[in-house]
Amino acid sequence: MITSVKLKGFGPIKDFEWNETGKVNLVIGPNKSGKTYLLKSLYSAIKSIESYKRGKDVRRDAEILFDKLYWTYQPDQLGNLVSFGSKSLEFAMTLDGNQRLAYTFGSSANKQVTVTENTCQPRTENSIFLPAKEIISLQQIIIRVRDEYQEFGFDDTYYDLAKALTPATKGKNYKKFSVSRTKLDNAIGGHIEYDSQRNEWVFKEGKRAISISMASEGVKKLSILDALLGNHYLSKGSIIFIDEPECALHPSLVSQLMDIIYELTKVGLQFFIASHSYFVIKKLYLLAHQKDMRIPVVSFDREEGYFCCDLRDEMPANPIIDESIQLYNEELDL
Repeated sequence: MITSVKLKGFGPIKDFEWNETGKVNLVIGPNKSGKTYLLKSLYSAIKSIESYKRGKDVRRDAEILFDKLYWTYQPDQLGNLVSFGSKSLEFAMTLDGNQRLAYTFGSSANKQVTVTENTCQPRTENSIFLPAKEIISLQQIIIRVRDEYQEFGFDDTYYDLAKALTPATKGKNYKKFSVSRTKLDNAIGGHIEYDSQRNEWVFKEGKRAISISMASEGVKKLSILDALLGNHYLSKGSIIFIDEPECALHPSLVSQLMDIIYELTKVGLQFFIASHSYFVIKKLYLLAHQKDMRIPVVSFDREEGYFCCDLRDEMPANPIIDESIQLYNEELDL
């Protein structure tokens, strides 16, 4: 589990430190304030750790970090990730057991990443990033663009997810995921399977199977999580990053998804969620109090920086809540 992160001069994030993260972590703030930058920085780091010394990969940690940062952010050159006016970028992350990964590079860097500390043990777990847009209907296109053409377009959050979406292997499912998968199937009224004869994913509602392209965006989005739980890609210790889980989901499905996320934390998964949704914030606030659960929050502000709090203690002041209150007041004035 990621327990802390520190960024300095990282894109829109000038100076940032987040300690004592929890099983569910929420990131909020206006557009261009750094939410996705933060999630991608954590994702790039944890995926680099998971690749290091795994299988036949003989690359140095600095080489893996460069590749992951390059294909995740897709800058013209690596130094473009450094904040405007800063000379260098610094990143540090701590995992359970006081394992640390830290690196830096300058604003003129092309491929030079300097790993200043790496005490992380090899990880057998797989982590994943679920972007705002569903990708299952574009899976083969995303893989082809990268593997055959090596072109920018779909960053590594999309590519890694497309590669992870393999058909479920035969054998027993993880029992610890059964409650969450049942809730997912009930929420969307079915599940996805790979039809080898049709060479495509299909959505199954009972005995009826339809092409995944005919399913709704929300159904496809939640089906992806179910597929990753079913094909054994995710396991205890996996970290899931979700960017705007509310996209294409009805508020009732948003609420159900937050309940499912809570169930998955009970079996050892960790979540980092970036959101613009009042429904996401309110549901997590209720879960924090109903379950007596820490849910750390970072609220970014383009002018004032950021502040941290815990939903178990308070509902943070932020533009999402402010806009909801403003609309309510306007309604009262009618």
